[in-house]
Amino acid sequence: MDPSRDLSPGSSESSRRGLGAEEREALEERPGLRERGQTAVAAAGEGRWLRGCMEPPSPGRGGAAGLSPDTFPLLFDLDGRLVKESQFRKLIFKEGGVDPSIRKDVWKFLFGMYPCTSTTRERKALALELYVRYKMMKCRWQALMPSSRRMRVDETDTELYEAALAYQQTGSACKLKGQEVDLSEEKSEQMTFIELQAKVYVDRQRINVHELHEAIRIIDKDVPRTERDLDYYQNEGAINLMVLRDILITFAAFHPDVSYAQGMNDLVSRFLEVLDSEVDAYWCSTFYFEKMALDFKEEGLIRKIRLEEQLLKELDSQLYAHLLRDDMNGLTFCHRWLLLGFQREFEHSDAVRLFEILSSHHLELSSLEAESARHSERMTHFQREEGKIRPELPLTNNDYTFELFICAAILLEKKELLLKCSDEVELIQFTNSLQGALNLDRVLERAEQAFFNYCNKSVMDCFKKLCTEPKKKGFFSFKLMDLFS
Repeated sequence: MDPSRDLSPGSSESSRRGLGAEEREALEERPGLRERGQTAVAAAGEGRWLRGCMEPPSPGRGGAAGLSPDTFPLLFDLDGRLVKESQFRKLIFKEGGVDPSIRKDVWKFLFGMYPCTSTTRERKALALELYVRYKMMKCRWQALMPSSRRMRVDETDTELYEAALAYQQTGSACKLKGQEVDLSEEKSEQMTFIELQAKVYVDRQRINVHELHEAIRIIDKDVPRTERDLDYYQNEGAINLMVLRDILITFAAFHPDVSYAQGMNDLVSRFLEVLDSEVDAYWCSTFYFEKMALDFKEEGLIRKIRLEEQLLKELDSQLYAHLLRDDMNGLTFCHRWLLLGFQREFEHSDAVRLFEILSSHHLELSSLEAESARHSERMTHFQREEGKIRPELPLTNNDYTFELFICAAILLEKKELLLKCSDEVELIQFTNSLQGALNLDRVLERAEQAFFNYCNKSVMDCFKKLCTEPKKKGFFSFKLMDLFS
């Protein structure tokens, strides 16, 4: 892990790959450059009108390569603060993800490891604190459970067995993957304070050894099932599975309320592959898990499936009725899609792009885009009714997140095949047939269409309700009529 690697203005990395603070200031003084920079940032914000509402350009289409190394530095101020967070998230969504060359840097902001309000200098200090804290956390559980340092592996799995043995022999038990932080440059007083802070935090956490032992047993079963066909885990890369295991155990040890749940290995694997740093992968995945902790519990699972069922009923009542038959077990087959962010339904690079798009949280029913779409549709109907009906903005279910629209888009695209499924077994066979076979751009386009159709429908339902309701006579009108009767 290298805390000094930063693409924001004012950083040495930015001056090599983007715009440094002094260069940026000098260049912006040139006539027309500031306008061109603003155009580059705002270009993805342009939309097109569709059925009376604003529909943002579909992600990934038109040859877009994602948030680019040239545009990313323009979102920061001279002190390195990511001041254009809304634009940052919009660009990730509308440009179809992030350029792979800056993905490591972008993800630290996208998933909350670095606050957008932090300066370049503050991030350097924060990176050091997180490094020291994680190292102490890892050493803590390893000291409590020395027999669990080495992964229990079936000897018939030769590649993994040798990787586990090699990992144990790499040296220090608390050695971390990623670029080591050079602590020699730090003042001894500062390091003493950082280490004291980390020690206080770690010592305050009570580790239930029995529960952690059970979590490690499940982790050791799941880690070998992670997507080992990825280049990241091939040959000598098999040792990265041991790093993945240590991240999962450290999280379980210090988050007993969540601990470990099946599926976490695939999600952390995604962070580790992209960031290629044990510390960064731990903190980014931790912030991600803290936001979606409920999804790993039974009540969260049921809630999300019920929401998907309600949304599908809104979008396609025929398909909803078919899948909710008694012998079909509802939409429980969609749970893996939602839990893992559709990780296995798309080609790997597209799955990473989709993960970024969903994590941008740009297009949600509580967003400005959705509000603008509903307002536009409302004005269209208001003019059509010549101002005779004036409803308030309609209510929508803001729990319908964009990932639910992605799921619905897949179901709608495969509607004909789903209608042919007659029982739960055939549904499972259907879901297995989708692995790596879906077209991301087509699904995104359909999900956006479904999203704005839902916004429009909520407005139309509101007008229909007002049109069909009998007009109520006011209090005074009754009284006046009584006087003349």
